[in-house]
Amino acid sequence: MNDEDVIRRRLLIDGDGTGDDRRLNALLKMFVKWAGSEEPEPEWRTVQDRMLATLAQCDTAQAKARLASATSAEELKNYEDCSQKIQHDILSAQKNIEKTKEELKKARTIRKNRIEYDLLAKVISDQPDRQKTCSELEQLKQDLSALQTTREDLEKKLDLRRKQFRVMLGSINQLEALLDESDAEIMDVSLDDVETESSSTS
Repeated sequence: MNDEDVIRRRLLIDGDGTGDDRRLNALLKMFVKWAGSEEPEPEWRTVQDRMLATLAQCDTAQAKARLASATSAEELKNYEDCSQKIQHDILSAQKNIEKTKEELKKARTIRKNRIEYDLLAKVISDQPDRQKTCSELEQLKQDLSALQTTREDLEKKLDLRRKQFRVMLGSINQLEALLDESDAEIMDVSLDDVETESSSTS
């Protein structure tokens, strides 16, 4: 018979393993023997002492069983309390996780806005300020006005030069006409002189 068979047999005989059934059977046998015994007092007194000892063992086993039952009940209550506490902690952890997710989402939004703000601030800082821009614009307007005035002056001078050029061309044409007339008169006078000299010679 191996160890497993021995343990199984003892459990079948002993019930829950406390030996109560075996002790009760032994007590019952001793009681029957003691009740029907006709032996002298010292011998049945010994049997009586054994029965009392067995009863004490049964009481002790029962007390142990009650204590074990109470301990088991207390442990079960502790397990239930621990289970409730764990469940509460799980719910609290879930709430904290959700809260942390919301905080993380807000933090990401704030970080995104801060990055956009920094980029916008950099773009603005790279641009000239309003006062400087207005000053440069006013200077450009003044330069443009001066250029326009210079252009008008140049156009007036050019128009005057054109008129003077036309007058000069007219004068040149008149001078050429006068020169042509003078040349014709000179040629006529020269021809008359030649003809006079020819007549005198003849």
